[in-house]
Amino acid sequence: MTKTLVSIALWALSGWLLGAWLGAATGWAIFALGLLAMILVSGLQLSRIARWVRNIDDPPPSSVGPWDEVLAPIYRKLKQNRLDLQERNRNFQRALLAAEALPDGALTLGPDKSLLWCNQTAAEHLGLNHHQDRGHSILNIIRAPDFARYARQDSWDKPLILHLSRSGQTRTLLLHLAPYGVGQFLMVTRDITQIERLENTRKDFVANVSHELRTPLTVLSGFVETLLDLPDEAISPDQRRHYLELMAQQAHNMQALVADLLTLSSLETTPNSPGSPVSVPALIRTALTQCQALSNGQHQFDVRVDDTLQVIGQDIELSSALSNLLTNAVRYTPAGGTIAVAWARQADGGARYSVRDTGIGIAADDIPRLTERFFRVDRGRSHATGGTGLGLAITKHVVLRHQATLDITSEPGAGSTFSIVFPASRVGAPARAAAAEDHAA
Repeated sequence: MTKTLVSIALWALSGWLLGAWLGAATGWAIFALGLLAMILVSGLQLSRIARWVRNIDDPPPSSVGPWDEVLAPIYRKLKQNRLDLQERNRNFQRALLAAEALPDGALTLGPDKSLLWCNQTAAEHLGLNHHQDRGHSILNIIRAPDFARYARQDSWDKPLILHLSRSGQTRTLLLHLAPYGVGQFLMVTRDITQIERLENTRKDFVANVSHELRTPLTVLSGFVETLLDLPDEAISPDQRRHYLELMAQQAHNMQALVADLLTLSSLETTPNSPGSPVSVPALIRTALTQCQALSNGQHQFDVRVDDTLQVIGQDIELSSALSNLLTNAVRYTPAGGTIAVAWARQADGGARYSVRDTGIGIAADDIPRLTERFFRVDRGRSHATGGTGLGLAITKHVVLRHQATLDITSEPGAGSTFSIVFPASRVGAPARAAAAEDHAA
């Protein structure tokens, strides 16, 4: 195209020179035609450039005369800028995805504490709707006096522990504000509900253990001081023996408590293993013998046990769980009551161990807490009947370690039924394995 313009210009100049020789009118006419041709070619070039500007991502048009040297570096710069912008967008999207994957909540706030952005975790923690709440002050979204005082501070050296109630549930959050950028703020949220619950459980556990040990220790120390302070002639042999029997009973209670604590600790810290075939009927018979001795003939026992039904598990753990349910039935069933024990296969291939009594029963509100450590429906009656308050907590751990479930149904004054339901994967496998080995042999 540049060569074309040069040719036209030379042609116009030649025409003007020729006109000078032929005559002024003819020369100027040829020169005018040459200029008109140059204008038309330039207009065509500008038109092509204008079309390219409207779609500037495409390569520039070729052969646009002197514009070639101008458009080429512009296009290269635009292309590089476009590639840089795409890379920045990819990095931004990666950062957003990383923020969404954070286990903690993250929010960005404007200078007026208005919500700019939040990840999904923060939305769940605080009950936010990003599209509706965006641009609104976080102080209007989280309506809590403690948070308002915290957010209005000039600096935030320590996080805030905030309890929020939503949909009938209370969530404990750890919030931390920090300035960033120019006049903006970052707020991080962490759900510590479970941590707080565990801490409260630990405190309750320590308090309960201290209480449970304090009572027998007080009795023991009292009798010891009495026996030491009284002269031998001031106490009869029968009284001395009575004191010693009470001391032995309290020592036995402390031993039982320590044993249950060690059992519970072992269940919580020992890695679970698949186990081996366990004869549940044999464990039930052993537990029955012990509980019948505890009953001392005051209860009727109805026993229905499938002697062929086994499970895969740990015999010591299972023995403890089965015995705990039977012992509780004896302790909380008045004299003359009936205790029914059953061990049978379920329709789905699983197996159920159940202990049903005609005892005092349990209120519906207390059933979910029965497996808590040291929880007692009636503390006075529990101390009268004995027990450490850890039996059902131990049973729950044993059940979980065997992929089983603990079902509890009860009605005050009408008795209770405690059942351990084993899945089919824990039942019948030993028989099939043994048959396969015999067939292979």
